[in-house]
Amino acid sequence: MEMHQLRYVVALARVRNFSRAAEQCNVAQPSLSQQILKLEAELGERLFERRMRHVRLTAHGTAFLQRAVRILEEVDAAKREAGDALDLKRGAVAIGVLPTIAPYALPPIMARFSRQFPGVDITVHEDTTARLLKLVHDYEIDFAVVSDPINDSRLAVTELFTEELVLALPPKHPLGKKRAITAADIQHEKLIVLKAGHCLGDQVLDFCERQQMKPHIGFRSAQLETVQELVCSGLGLSLVPAMAKRTGTRRAPDYRSLQSPRPQRKIMLVWPKLRPPGRAAAELVKLFTGQPKAN
Repeated sequence: MEMHQLRYVVALARVRNFSRAAEQCNVAQPSLSQQILKLEAELGERLFERRMRHVRLTAHGTAFLQRAVRILEEVDAAKREAGDALDLKRGAVAIGVLPTIAPYALPPIMARFSRQFPGVDITVHEDTTARLLKLVHDYEIDFAVVSDPINDSRLAVTELFTEELVLALPPKHPLGKKRAITAADIQHEKLIVLKAGHCLGDQVLDFCERQQMKPHIGFRSAQLETVQELVCSGLGLSLVPAMAKRTGTRRAPDYRSLQSPRPQRKIMLVWPKLRPPGRAAAELVKLFTGQPKAN
């Protein structure tokens, strides 16, 4: 039994297609197929049921997969520990961050990390919470910065901060003249939100539901900056993270805080309990959480 055979089994179990598994493993499909057949012959059991367009694990394959994943995790952990001895002179970190956070919070953190560890490369994946959590579970990224709630016992979860969602009004909107704006004041206004599946859009709609509001959704977008442009054009109101407020520019919404209860979002940092961050990733985690740098 060889390590590459275990990796082939895990990849095939994940994508359920020989061609895609071979592509992920950077190997020719016939070679991957032969190695899995060789492993099945050695075990005396079939691991997969072959079908016209996909494969699926047999009962024996399911049990074997769990062992294979554990073995690969231990091997990867050993490699990471060996790499840590290089004192971070080189390395790589892959992280996931919500697109409603990345452009506002990442630049100063990335700049500081790069000054401290110029030899470590960082890859940033921007996506929704659901997709980032999948990347975490698939070990495609070291950790993710996502939005609460996170209900998964397989993950280590650290709260980073709670942020207000401020009301974004078109310039010279009548509500801008009010000293205090409540949720009831925007009940009949046209609302602009991120499209379904984006955490922020869901949080805005959840807030409206808790306030027994049924707003008219005028526009949906995949980009927070587009939402703010639509607000500036007078096409509706929105609730946006405080960190996304435009400053130092002529074209910006009129930002106001809603009276209690104020809408907010809670931002969390997560990674798999079975694979804590390696040293380079751990140093980056410290910058996110505000912990002091290790000596």
